Amino acid sequence: MANRGPSYGLSREVQEKIEQKYDPELESRLVNWIIVQCGEQIEHPPPGRQHFQTWLMDGTLLCKLINSLHPKGNEPIAKISESKMAFKQMEQISQFLKAAEIYGVRTTDIFQTVDLWEGKDMAAVQRTLMALGSLAVTKDDGCYKGDPSWFHRKAQQNRRGFSEEQLRQGHNVIGLQMGSNKGASQSGMTGYGMPRQII
Repeated sequence: MANRGPSYGLSREVQEKIEQKYDPELESRLVNWIIVQCGEQIEHPPPGRQHFQTWLMDGTLLCKLINSLHPKGNEPIAKISESKMAFKQMEQISQFLKAAEIYGVRTTDIFQTVDLWEGKDMAAVQRTLMALGSLAVTKDDGCYKGDPSWFHRKAQQNRRGFSEEQLRQGHNVIGLQMGSNKGASQSGMTGYGMPRQII
């Protein structure tokens, strides 16, 4: 981690608000999923934000996770380094983020490398992993391992096809958005600006 002193004032308040978004229950679900998905003998980290960050910080687990969501021989990250050098670990986190975006995770759901490396916003890391899990469950391509109820399925596109005949028939129908010639009307009303008639 970077050698940063404690923050004060507004910086401190902002950091505390960010830390409040972190969900310990979600952490345990994500840890279980990563262990099941990677399918290796991975040590379960102790609970807590700090331990979760340390567990993911070198990027190797994240790279193994994204590779496990692809068929054998089609993995996006060819070489996963076990290096202890900071720039190599940050590079691996960046590779994971690029692969996640290619997989289909929206750019707005992807965390920044420093969010994980420096532990600035672990809630953003959780959001990215949740989006990745939801996408994997939704794709249902046989690569997802684990309990499908851990993540929500994303809404699927439901295109409708109409024949030329059905489209032609639709031109003859006046929709209610166009208004109606039945019901209330303005008959008997006087025009604007005219004085009231007193008899």
